Amino acid sequence: MKRFKLRLGRQGFVEKVGLIVALLLIILVFSLLNENYFSWQNLQNILTAASMTGLVAIGEALLIIGGLIDLSPGSIAALSSVLAGLFISWGVPPLLVIPCVIICGLLIGFLNALGINKLKLEPFIVTLSAMSIARGLGYILCGGKPVFINNTEFSSIGSKRILGSFTLPVIMLILAMIVFSVVLSRTKFGRSIYVLGGNPYAARLAGLNPERIKVYLFMISAGLAALGGGLLASRMQSSQPSSAVGLEFEGITAAVLGGVAMSGGIGNIAGVALGVLIIQCFNTGLIMNGVQTFWQDIARGILLILALGFDYYRRKKQSERQLKRSISEMTQQET
Repeated sequence: MKRFKLRLGRQGFVEKVGLIVALLLIILVFSLLNENYFSWQNLQNILTAASMTGLVAIGEALLIIGGLIDLSPGSIAALSSVLAGLFISWGVPPLLVIPCVIICGLLIGFLNALGINKLKLEPFIVTLSAMSIARGLGYILCGGKPVFINNTEFSSIGSKRILGSFTLPVIMLILAMIVFSVVLSRTKFGRSIYVLGGNPYAARLAGLNPERIKVYLFMISAGLAALGGGLLASRMQSSQPSSAVGLEFEGITAAVLGGVAMSGGIGNIAGVALGVLIIQCFNTGLIMNGVQTFWQDIARGILLILALGFDYYRRKKQSERQLKRSISEMTQQET
């Protein structure tokens, strides 16, 4: 068992080195194309822009490791953005707006899990429905028009720099990465997520409660998406019901690029962080070099295909290694 864990550790290390090399190549290419790309100011902008994708990617990673999927984070973020603008207009204290939208997100996540657990529907179907409902509700609440936020105290939440360097969204993303990395690697709940994703039947036989775990995971995913939406409204000083379209796919792409297996049971937050940086550096490079929006969509689609292809290749190689080990062990037993 110890040797098996060591192999997994070495394999994960090699994969992360590959991700770091890919990230450096992206930075190098776009730096050669645009002299302003490799600058401290642009790095700060990249990290701030990555905060929303990163929060969603954490939630998606936890769900995928648990053998689940969520297609609603983008719509939840947009709805939360609208709610943040409305809460400000209704006189809610600025410091309470973000907690309020997070609570709304947690409720949506709970309803998603309820539909999956009680109605026995597939997560894909339930969250696809939630994606449509949340987006439509956002348009209804604001009448299909942006809600402009004219509140300095609330706007400073998303734009104020801590120690003159990083904005609060970046700090919150880093804290979320640390917290959920510890949760996955050091807690019973984290281990139960891996067991659920690896073998849901074994999870139940081991005395775990898969339904309860699913509730927690979907609430975490929706809560993080709502946090991202609230911070986006603060940073942009407006609430856009059309914002965050496709955010869930960027989160999934970042998770898969970071080593989270779509089959479940494999992955960690450190890899997800690298996946988020790759995607955001790539997106920022396209924007800074004047690539038109529809070409950006095509490039992101290709990136998603490459991520899924990489996941398939990784799982195939892992299966081959496991088969060789099994054959080797059987041969040794016979001799």
